[in-house]
Amino acid sequence: MNPTNFSEVFQKIAELVERNPEDIFFRICELLKQEVYHYDWVGFYILDQEKNELVLGPFAGKPTPHTNIAIGKGICGQVAESGKTMLVQDVTKVENYISCGLDVQSEIVVPVLKNDKFVAELDIDSHSPAPFTPDDSKFLTQICDLLADRF
Repeated sequence: MNPTNFSEVFQKIAELVERNPEDIFFRICELLKQEVYHYDWVGFYILDQEKNELVLGPFAGKPTPHTNIAIGKGICGQVAESGKTMLVQDVTKVENYISCGLDVQSEIVVPVLKNDKFVAELDIDSHSPAPFTPDDSKFLTQICDLLADRF
């Protein structure tokens, strides 16, 4: 397997953002899932401020029953609460974990901050054990920063 060239993938995403298709978030999810071998499920959760919960937005991968997540619950809810990236190499080690499937071994969730306020997050599940590196975190943070104004 070839290592992912994150700068090439980021360039493709930046071009998508420039073109601004109507389904941009879904297209980004699909692109990430296709281009990065260890990204098996990619999706956005968006903050519903009135209900104080996360609502599933566009995603690529198997459908999930977790369409609404309480703030603080699971990895996604913890990221919404803290506004900080969470990288979990082994989901079985997280007490508060919400399982999306038996195949999921690792997860990274990156917040989207608009004017320093949490508005959404990019959630990625992997069927690989411990695949994420600091490069994944930097790459996904760049994407979230690029998209922040669209929320």
